[in-house]
Amino acid sequence: MEQNRVGHYKFVAEPFHVDFTGRLTMGVLGNHLLNCAGFHATERGFGMASLNEANYTWVLSRLAVELEDMPRQYEDFSIQTWVENVYRLFTDRNFAILDKKGNTIGYARSVWAMINMNTRKPADLLSLHGGGITDYICQKECPIDKPSRIKVDDCEPDAVYNAKYSDIDINGHVNSIKYIEHVLDLFPINMYKEKRIKRFEVAYVAESYYGDILSFYKQEINENEFHIEVKKNSGEVVCRSKMIFIN
Repeated sequence: MEQNRVGHYKFVAEPFHVDFTGRLTMGVLGNHLLNCAGFHATERGFGMASLNEANYTWVLSRLAVELEDMPRQYEDFSIQTWVENVYRLFTDRNFAILDKKGNTIGYARSVWAMINMNTRKPADLLSLHGGGITDYICQKECPIDKPSRIKVDDCEPDAVYNAKYSDIDINGHVNSIKYIEHVLDLFPINMYKEKRIKRFEVAYVAESYYGDILSFYKQEINENEFHIEVKKNSGEVVCRSKMIFIN
């Protein structure tokens, strides 16, 4: 029964999904994780399409990814996903990333909410299909820390970016993966030549839209650990992120 609660999805690291090192990019991995969450939910009756008909949608609140390696160009890899907990307003969903031999090379934790598309307010998950979502809670291990609190003190932005056409998703706001890509771009290419990403976290606070001016504030907390805060139009925080590199 536990095995049936775990979704397992196969992928290939396409040439346009890898960076100059030949490894899958964090943005593409994040996109695959979100797709797997969608596949898994749809197969169990609480996917985006059926929710949209009732005027609800899933929104990603937090994501933390920890990696020992990344798939390389043309390599097969797979992702497992399962629901760890369901609360009234949030659900915890975990992932395992497996290489071509089936060895686990990374894990991820995520927190999701369901919102009413008109009011943008959270919905009661325990009332969804009579609480049926709790039937898919799984005790499979995910041995990485939960997303942490991220704080940035810097008052001068490292980068300023205008949200453009390619940033905007079907909901009319900046796509969650686009924030990840813009955060990755805050670091010089030499950083990625000399080190790799060990852990990446992102916490979504508010929505931003086409034409918004996004300011990125980056602070070095420890050697190889950086915290990032993204504000829109010099005011409201829309996103926070943490990156830990390893030599």
